[in-house]
Amino acid sequence: MGRDDGPRVRVPEQRAPERRPADGTDLYFSVLGPVRARRNGETLPSGSPQQRALLTALLLRGGHTATAAELIDAIWGDEPPSQALAAVRTYASRLRKILGPQTLASDSGGYAMRTGPDALDVTVAEELAAGADKARAAGDRGRARVLLNKALALWDGEALASVPGPYAENQRTRLEEWRLQLTETRLDLDLEVGCHAEAVSELTALTAAHPLRERLRELLMVALYRSGRQAEALAVYADTRRLLAEELGVDPRPELAQLQQRILQADEELARPADDPTPAAAPVRPAQLPATVPDFTGRASFVRELGDRIATAEGSVMAVSALAGIGGVGKTTLAVHVAHQARKHFPDGQLYIDLQGAGSRAAEPETVLGAFLRALGTADSAIPESLDERAALYRSTLDGRRILILLDNAHDAAQIRPLLPGTTGCAALVTSRVRMVDLAGAHLVDLDVMSPEEALQLFTRIVGEERINSERKAALDVVAACGFLPLAIRIAASRLASRRTWTVSVLAAKLADERRRLDELQAGDLAVKATFELGYGQLEPAQARAFRLLGLADGPDISLAAAAALLNLEVHTAEDLLEALVDTSLVESAAPGRYRYHDLVRLYARSCAERDEQPPVERELALSRLLDFYLATAAGVYALERPGDRTVNHLERTEHPGLSFTDHGRALDWLYAEANPLLACVRQSITATTIRRAVDLLLASKDLAESGANSRQFESVATIVRDAATVTGDARSEARARTTLAQVHSTAGRFDQAEDEARQAMVLASSIDDIWTHCNAPNELGIIAGYRNRLDEAEVLLQQTITAFRADTNQAGEASALCNLSRVHLAIGRTASAVELAGQGIDLYARLGLTLRLANGRYALGLALTRAGRQNEAEGRLSEALTVFRESRQRLWEGMTLFRLAEVHLAAQRPARAAAFSEQALTVLLHIGGEWRRANVLTVLGQALDGIGQADRANVCWREALAVFDQLKAPESDIVRGLLGPTVSPQRR
Repeated sequence: MGRDDGPRVRVPEQRAPERRPADGTDLYFSVLGPVRARRNGETLPSGSPQQRALLTALLLRGGHTATAAELIDAIWGDEPPSQALAAVRTYASRLRKILGPQTLASDSGGYAMRTGPDALDVTVAEELAAGADKARAAGDRGRARVLLNKALALWDGEALASVPGPYAENQRTRLEEWRLQLTETRLDLDLEVGCHAEAVSELTALTAAHPLRERLRELLMVALYRSGRQAEALAVYADTRRLLAEELGVDPRPELAQLQQRILQADEELARPADDPTPAAAPVRPAQLPATVPDFTGRASFVRELGDRIATAEGSVMAVSALAGIGGVGKTTLAVHVAHQARKHFPDGQLYIDLQGAGSRAAEPETVLGAFLRALGTADSAIPESLDERAALYRSTLDGRRILILLDNAHDAAQIRPLLPGTTGCAALVTSRVRMVDLAGAHLVDLDVMSPEEALQLFTRIVGEERINSERKAALDVVAACGFLPLAIRIAASRLASRRTWTVSVLAAKLADERRRLDELQAGDLAVKATFELGYGQLEPAQARAFRLLGLADGPDISLAAAAALLNLEVHTAEDLLEALVDTSLVESAAPGRYRYHDLVRLYARSCAERDEQPPVERELALSRLLDFYLATAAGVYALERPGDRTVNHLERTEHPGLSFTDHGRALDWLYAEANPLLACVRQSITATTIRRAVDLLLASKDLAESGANSRQFESVATIVRDAATVTGDARSEARARTTLAQVHSTAGRFDQAEDEARQAMVLASSIDDIWTHCNAPNELGIIAGYRNRLDEAEVLLQQTITAFRADTNQAGEASALCNLSRVHLAIGRTASAVELAGQGIDLYARLGLTLRLANGRYALGLALTRAGRQNEAEGRLSEALTVFRESRQRLWEGMTLFRLAEVHLAAQRPARAAAFSEQALTVLLHIGGEWRRANVLTVLGQALDGIGQADRANVCWREALAVFDQLKAPESDIVRGLLGPTVSPQRR
């Protein structure tokens, strides 16, 4: 987008030399809203409206003197009162007492304000706007946006609010025009830097408020087009043309017509924001390569071969592949070294990922693509959900860039294909344990063990020439005993380097012991085990135990606190052991306080646990302690978020106390940081003896599903737990898992699956003595029945739920069910009862101090108040709920509350605000909540757009909603068809 069409209005009429109050006080005046004066932050009395009009006229003269006649004309115009001059003098005298004689000075029969250069908000706004102009001219769009937002933030409603007189009226009009121009400029910048989706909501409201302002319509069309909403963009043009013809009898300006044609032609240039050379673009240049080892040795031919191919890359794929089954041969070390040497050929950055292909939990391509897209500057809200869409966006993002992608430790070609760039200029370097003969276009390299000369050179570089020169033969014996495998050599050399009292001969003698080495130092996996045995055999007993047991956990990494729980040790003791393992290269430090195994090392550690851990039950006890730690901590987080909720009383008891939090933010930080290890622990704990705690860990961590942050992983694990419970015949665990899955499916808008799980949970509930299921299964089924408009059934189920919660003295649960019942009564048409039920729920929540769930109650009450015609009260309750949902990271409920606020404004005949809230809701619900909820938001957005005269765009929204409802066979189809009118055939269903 280009700049504004005309020059920016400079509001202050004159600029005087800088003056500051002589009395040293900190005076500040604001006119971009109610006229106010403040001294040292305290508001001063400004007097009558006419006195404020006098103050306004003086402030906006920039320090220059205004005569009495000019002030009379400014306040009263052509019809001043007979005592106008006396009144002006009285007003001036009063202001002088308030502001001080040094501030309001008499001068040549008139008056002048003597203030500092930054004492008036208009002056500050002008300086900010000028700074934004300079930043934009210099290409720094990010700073320009910041400065313009600061300038616009100075407005506090209508400028010169309630100030009378012709001068104030003229200034009010001018300031409002300036404000609009600044807003247009800032929105133009938003589009230039790619914030088109966020700009749609604001532009929708502004075009409704200023329907004849074509520049705003133009910006809205571009924002919609770049958001993938081409039909709506064209509908805006149609609305504009009709409105201009009806109101003014003119056609849209040529620029707007040209924009319509560009949209019709799917102009690719229009679809892309302007290139932004500002410093804000720096984060999208990734530099993710791990550090290269300073003692890299040998591999000269491979380095040259790969380096030459990468330097001339034209979209080709580089693959470094080891011989099948051999680990520790140095694939990653070589790849990282080559990648660092090639950095100069890829000025747009380098991406790196460990694909964990050697383990049982290889990284999912869609997860990797999400991480890559974020590293390339894509916002979370813009990342699609499906693998194909992510891969397409990834290739588009790489188009035109020169980026090197290092894909380390791949499982197979299928895992790699979605991660490859699609255009020339980029290159992918792949390492794997298998030869990828089915990876089209790959240059295959079989990496063998080191030559004896290279192996000795590497050993010498680590240990030091002084120690090697006198024992060369012993050194050759050592590297030979390592099978010339680089990782084995590095471990052996590191042991020697860290033990100054050892000689090379001592190490060679240890390696010569066949009990430790000879049988294992063979080709394939046994060679890897032999290499790790060198380090493992030298560990102290406590270190070895830690190494064995920590390798049992399935998660991608493990926190220090979780490791301490698994090992049944104090945290500081566990940290000493883990840091010792890091020193031996057997464990990696993923981040401060977090540790991880290389996949092959983890497999080796587990084989050690199977062989060495005595008694064998210690393995099960270790994993049981880890499960206890996660369950106890997650239950504590749940209780902190939901005080008084008796769910925690019905969870399995744990021996480990877990971590304790007092701060809500830190508690949620822990839960989301531990999401992957926690869910991996659940997946790993589906044995007959641990499955009850596993399913309870799901119950305690359900925020992971409700927030949308880890919904898919949560659903996958819950499904596995349900199936395992079914196989083991544990009806209690199965009922809880099915109830949890019902909630997950309902949140995602998959009501068929949700209902199936809830009904089966109800069947199981009848045969088990489980209070939690008796309360929650009918609650979930009642919610689903309400969504499906089976209101009598929903009411019966929710009444049953309330009775069950009351029997359990679970007031939080009772409050939740009351709020759910309120929504059913609302749908039936019993509005007064709905308001009363929601109020009862809120009262219970308030007594319990339930901040988050109180927000749910306010949400329910907001719905009921909207239907009751009490829109102002509804808006207040929903706004309170929205704040809490945002603070608690509940994205689904944040989006739904924005949607309900749109309904409130629609009911209150405020369609522009309804459209703005609907747009915000669509943005939040982009990847959560399912198609049914999105279609409901589109329906309301269409109604709001229709209310502000954008009928064509409204029809686009309704048709999209109708397609969703028809596909789902939802009853809302009839409502939307009625909005579209008789031109839409019922046969579409």
